[in-house]
Amino acid sequence: MNTDSYRALMRHQAGAVAVIACGGAHARAGLTATAVASLSDRPPTVLVCVNQTAGAHDEIVRANAFSVNLLSAGQQMIAECFAGKGGLKGEDRFTGFTWRTLSTGSPILIDALASLDCELVEQHTFNTHSIFIGHVVDGQFRADAEPLLYFRGDYWNFADHHGAKG
Repeated sequence: MNTDSYRALMRHQAGAVAVIACGGAHARAGLTATAVASLSDRPPTVLVCVNQTAGAHDEIVRANAFSVNLLSAGQQMIAECFAGKGGLKGEDRFTGFTWRTLSTGSPILIDALASLDCELVEQHTFNTHSIFIGHVVDGQFRADAEPLLYFRGDYWNFADHHGAKG
């Protein structure tokens, strides 16, 4: 299986869109990710997979904490910003969106579908990526919101049942 064939296959797995964020005021970093999963509820843990070349990778290790902000329908612009569209990096990606902190000090997106505040408990390296395991110590959610999904190379609003463009 070559890389292109594998990517073509994986585009058929719909995934929640998340912004993984870390760092304190004026030193924040973040990226858009779909490789996020619940690992256990005892203790509450999640795993996120981050490319080692991503700007936020080393910042997550330094901060020893990160947040997982699951985006809601209508937040495609945030997903694109943190995916690097528009060329913004580091702290500049956070401008124009409302953030707060919870227990770890990691950035929490106020109007996300759900946000998990995590302490980094383990890191495993596999080829180009690190698997970060985080103990969820705090969080928030919006019961009235619908998820933003990524499927077949495009963003989808669950409620619309078709690709979202904006």
